[in-house]
Amino acid sequence: MIARLIRWSIGNRLLVIFFAIMLAVWGGYTVKNTPLDAIPDLSDVQVIVKTTYPGQAPQVVEDQVTYPLTTAMLAVPGAVTVRGYSFFNDSFVYVIFEDGTDLYWARSRVLEYLSQVAPTLPAASRSALGPDATGVGWVYQYALIDKTGGHDLAQLRSIQDWFLKYELQTIDGVSEVATIGGMVKQYQVVVDPEKLRTYGIPLEKVQSEIARGNQETGGRVIEMAEAEYMVRASGYIKGIKDLEVIPLAVTEKGTPILLRDVAQIRLGPELRRGIGELNGEGEAVGGVIIMRYGENAMRTIDLVKEKLETLKESLPEGVEIVTTYDRSSLIERAVDTLKEKLLEEFIVVLLVCALFLFHIRSALVILLSLPLGILAAFIVMNAQGINANIMSLGGIAIAIGAMVDAAIVMIENMHKHIERTPLTKENRWQIVTRAAVEVGPALFFSLLIITFSFLPIFALEAQEGRLFHPLAYTKTYAMAGAAMLSVTLVPVLMGYFIRGKILPEHRNPVNWLLMAIYKPFINLVLKAPSAMILVAILVMMSALIPLNRMGSEFMPDLDEGDLLYMPSAFPAVSAGKMSQILQQTNKLIMTVPEVETTYAKAGRADTATDPAPLTMVETTIRLKPKEEWREGMTTEKLKKELDNLVQVPSLTNVWIMPIKNRIDMLATGIKTPIGIKVAGPDLEEIGDIAQQIEAVIKDVPGTASVYAERVTGGRFVDVDIKREEAARFGLNVADVQAFVQTAIGGMTVTQSVEGLERYPVNVRYPREYRDSLERLKNLPVVTKTGAQIPLSRLVDISISGGPGVIRSENARLNGWIYVDISNVDIGNYVKNAKKSVETIDLPAGYSLSWSGQYEYMERAKQRLSVVVPLTLVIILLLLFLNFRRITPVLIIMGTLPLALVGGLWFLDILGYNMSVAVGVGFIALAGVSVEIGVLMIVYLEQALAVQIALAKEEGRELTREDLRTSVIEGALLRVRPIMMTVAVVIAGLLPIMLGSGTGSEVMRRIAAPMVGGMTSATILTLLVIPAAFLIWKTLALKLPKSQVIAG
Repeated sequence: MIARLIRWSIGNRLLVIFFAIMLAVWGGYTVKNTPLDAIPDLSDVQVIVKTTYPGQAPQVVEDQVTYPLTTAMLAVPGAVTVRGYSFFNDSFVYVIFEDGTDLYWARSRVLEYLSQVAPTLPAASRSALGPDATGVGWVYQYALIDKTGGHDLAQLRSIQDWFLKYELQTIDGVSEVATIGGMVKQYQVVVDPEKLRTYGIPLEKVQSEIARGNQETGGRVIEMAEAEYMVRASGYIKGIKDLEVIPLAVTEKGTPILLRDVAQIRLGPELRRGIGELNGEGEAVGGVIIMRYGENAMRTIDLVKEKLETLKESLPEGVEIVTTYDRSSLIERAVDTLKEKLLEEFIVVLLVCALFLFHIRSALVILLSLPLGILAAFIVMNAQGINANIMSLGGIAIAIGAMVDAAIVMIENMHKHIERTPLTKENRWQIVTRAAVEVGPALFFSLLIITFSFLPIFALEAQEGRLFHPLAYTKTYAMAGAAMLSVTLVPVLMGYFIRGKILPEHRNPVNWLLMAIYKPFINLVLKAPSAMILVAILVMMSALIPLNRMGSEFMPDLDEGDLLYMPSAFPAVSAGKMSQILQQTNKLIMTVPEVETTYAKAGRADTATDPAPLTMVETTIRLKPKEEWREGMTTEKLKKELDNLVQVPSLTNVWIMPIKNRIDMLATGIKTPIGIKVAGPDLEEIGDIAQQIEAVIKDVPGTASVYAERVTGGRFVDVDIKREEAARFGLNVADVQAFVQTAIGGMTVTQSVEGLERYPVNVRYPREYRDSLERLKNLPVVTKTGAQIPLSRLVDISISGGPGVIRSENARLNGWIYVDISNVDIGNYVKNAKKSVETIDLPAGYSLSWSGQYEYMERAKQRLSVVVPLTLVIILLLLFLNFRRITPVLIIMGTLPLALVGGLWFLDILGYNMSVAVGVGFIALAGVSVEIGVLMIVYLEQALAVQIALAKEEGRELTREDLRTSVIEGALLRVRPIMMTVAVVIAGLLPIMLGSGTGSEVMRRIAAPMVGGMTSATILTLLVIPAAFLIWKTLALKLPKSQVIAG
């Protein structure tokens, strides 16, 4: 079939050229319009339900909101994990779906189940779905500052909330604009309890009158002078003056008692759960652009920047926008690095071809066919919706060498034919056809094997699957494109370009040198083929040495060019103290010369994608371009310097990459490479177990930092209602709770409407009445009946500890331990850590699970252990379809362990750990190394066929000398195409191995096994396959020993 396709292509060469031009035009257009991002979107398909329950403690939120929601969401079809967070004021429920679920289908399912559970939730709670965005969605961040001091934090927050936010949300691709920090302006009605007691006004009367004094309505329509007038009655609160004149009651003399008579009305800040700080210079309002799922990151960021430039003109005087995080620089660096690598590979491959063939026109065949293969990959990639990122472009980069293999071997074969039969106008296309058909089918199968060998990558799941699928797709498409072009376009281009003076192989200095080196070895093989097989087995066994001392990790760190400092503070720290800590750490960070800006966030941004407690710090550190760094400074050294510099008591340091961290946080909830989750029914017990684990993990070698979250570290003022006492004064539990809610903590009763802006109105008692336990007990309460009593008559007040944040997974309460490691691989570290943790006795009903990157690594290992053997069976089957005999197939499969040896030793020399990236490299190696074996067997069998035909012609039996001659013909005289094949694969990977830049950490680990493996596979294939072939054919053809002629 392949031979027929080659003949058809040569017969219809003008049509083939026309299709190639069409492919080039279509491919060029696709490349121009391909969306760009730094890395593939690694986040799980997840839907977030955020519920606000104002003023409530975490335990109340857990019992009344989070637990009912998590139990309901467990039944959602396709849900894998349901993670719940209960904070003060807020509940977050993350529903994580299985791979391949459509995000919008998932959102509609969650909405369906939410509508079922919503009626059972408290009336004051408000549930809503989070944005249709993922963990990779935080693409751009900025801060608002005013160096002139003309605007305070409340005014800057208003500019962000009521101007910038809505303007930026109109941009195509933006899902949400979240605000960080600042102060929300609040009207504070500070009620004097003595005055309330004097006038006999209950506190709830104040609340209800403020709400009643803030409303507008319509009065239908009236007709006047044949015209219709709509009636409207104003009444919104627009400022302090409107609040002051709200009437509460009337005295016996008819004098109204106004709000200003019993309360002081002022402007102040709303209670806040998030703080932002810039460069150690003080608090700053921040904004986060959250990109919609599946959008083009580069385009979205460009549109945001464009919009911000136009909005700057509308900002009040003195207000500036400072960029604090911008992913576009990472995207540009990543794509530029790989574009550079692709170009370098292209040049190197062309040089190798020119060097081996000593014919520029022959190299032009490669020059024209290779870009078309790449463009074909881009067309399919774009149609499938894969964007251009480190991994998708990396797939093409590691395929380039293998893509030109078929073309190289065909060109070389034609050179051989031209040496035998000089080229004329008449016989040109016959020679082209003969040369292409001779090796075409075997080459097509070789490229097909390389394509199929990547199947295990498609079996990877979750985060590792999402990371490597784009690479596997693009490599597969590039190889498939190359396979098709090798049997259609390449023969046609050969016919047009290969002409003129062609240097015979024996006169080419490169080939002459190769043959001179190879000759003594092949003679040695022919003398003692069995010994050669024995040596190969011993070499294979040596692979156990590097394998046993190699560590394991999920993935090497991808250098994003920016850093995230994410320490954990102990619970119950106040907002004021957190602001001070942020300024302190930022000032220290800014002393490092490589740092451009540092924006710190404590607590959460106003988005469902950020479930952070107030004690969690996230400092985004923008670094200067590497050219401006001090000499010899690396990211690792920078991390160490920062870690030594930023030492704040009670803070546990963690330095990570921003994108990776956000994905991990949303996928597993764990912000460090390793996390331990303790699940059980009681938070006190969970906290004790977690602290025991923290103590034993500290001593495990390689521990950089370990921190067990204090699950019961919150501080609480407990108010226990005396039901009988309350009943005596005609008060129910709800009446007392309403008083506690408002008088002590302050309660938002309504909001002012000031044009397009809305601000809360809060009612509370003065600070001096509620700043100690004694004063709280003496708070005056005015009952409905007019009785005036201290609060202690109705309640018992005490201080206790409790949970500041309650976490749950699949409706089971959780406590988490964060472990950061250094100078050790994850696999060995977890082995040692598990041994240490085994010493802790877990009570009944409690369980431990290891999470974070370790979880992904184990899952990938398990998956590959099933799929890799299956792939080997597929390769075996494809080889059998080509050769139709089992012996050559088994000989070729023998090249796989030979390739493995070099790959493992090379990784050992480089000091790389076994990771998913290295596994991908070995899988890619399997397909490429088989190709050398296929070529060697094809050449040996062709040479033997010639000798058999010769013996028949001469009318004699085939001798061992004939067999020996055929081995020399097939191996020694065909060393050029085999070495060319290997050289282009290795040379094509060298720019990746030697290069640096964004993404190179991952790409090097994919390329390393291929470079090492190809080197050992080639050396051993050139010796082992001829030896195996000699033994096989001697036995198969039953050649007598007497006919052996010594060499």
